[in-house]
Amino acid sequence: QLEVAESGGGLVQPGGSLRLSCTAPANTLNYYAIGWFRQAPGKEREKISCISARGEISDYLDSVAGRFTISRDNDKNTIYLQLDSLKLEDTAVYYCAVPKRLSYWCPSPPDGYGTWGQGTQVTVSP
Repeated sequence: QLEVAESGGGLVQPGGSLRLSCTAPANTLNYYAIGWFRQAPGKEREKISCISARGEISDYLDSVAGRFTISRDNDKNTIYLQLDSLKLEDTAVYYCAVPKRLSYWCPSPPDGYGTWGQGTQVTVSP
């Protein structure tokens, strides 16, 4: 069974940076698109980025475009989310996820994501 795990969260001041990682301890993610999501307290989970299996295509939520960068190193079986110029409103639990259809390309609605990690907390605070 496919499992993913996130790491790299932490406490950072506004304007700071973090790099999140997503990996699969027992499987390879190299064949699948990977999405990054976040959920802030009291808010719905939102998709912030996705990258195709070989990194050809990526997309971003408007509010993070230009500040966050998704990338992947398939040799290391790891997908990264670089968070720069962090704002207070970026505080959330961040998750990576694999498409339900295990697709190469980022899924479009109504196709969704079916394998989720436990999340990593990002807290932006002065």
